[in-house]
Amino acid sequence: MEKKIYCGSGKKRNDNWISASINLDKIKEHIQEYNGSKFIKVNINVKAEPDQYGKDVSISIDTWKPEQKATNDNTPPNDLPF
Repeated sequence: MEKKIYCGSGKKRNDNWISASINLDKIKEHIQEYNGSKFIKVNINVKAEPDQYGKDVSISIDTWKPEQKATNDNTPPNDLPF
């Protein structure tokens, strides 16, 4: 398991509102591009208790990538439901 890359924090204001800040210096090398748009995948977690600064929201970079499966042209697809 990879070490988490924390890039921000925030506060839960109510059930429908979280305010947060993200450190751009920590995310710049994780920016991805798709169809001409730039984005970054993040995980946002509400903590059980606030930290020493009163922050109860943690933001980390989502670094998960699906495993690449080696295939050759003679191998039938392995995604059949039976």
